[in-house]
Amino acid sequence: MAEAQQSRMQEAIDSMVQGLERENIRKMQGNMFRCSADCCENDTASMQQVHHCIERCHAPLAQAQAVVTKELERFQDRLARCTMHCNDKAKDSLDSGSKEQQVKQQLENCVTKCVDDHVHLIPSMTKKMKETLAAIAQ
Repeated sequence: MAEAQQSRMQEAIDSMVQGLERENIRKMQGNMFRCSADCCENDTASMQQVHHCIERCHAPLAQAQAVVTKELERFQDRLARCTMHCNDKAKDSLDSGSKEQQVKQQLENCVTKCVDDHVHLIPSMTKKMKETLAAIAQ
């Protein structure tokens, strides 16, 4: 992927992840730590009971992190498939005798379109993840 396009995509993803962390994950982390501290305050619980209590406190955050990771992997796979399609088209053009400079421009345009299309998917993906994270936090 062209450097400028890769940078643009990375900035968009970083911004999304930072927003999710700030608005959702951070609150869940605070709840997890407070819950875990409450587990440790129980003087009558056995070591095993405290351990299970802490595990229950950690479960929502682990689930939330898994959701974000899975969505980002799916997004990355879709983008990779799109750019591979561009590479295949460029290779086919070269094999059929097109000039290298023309093929490079075709490849650049194709990759730019992939990035544009996928950057436009980020808001809906973010909305979906926020809804899922809010449901987990309940």
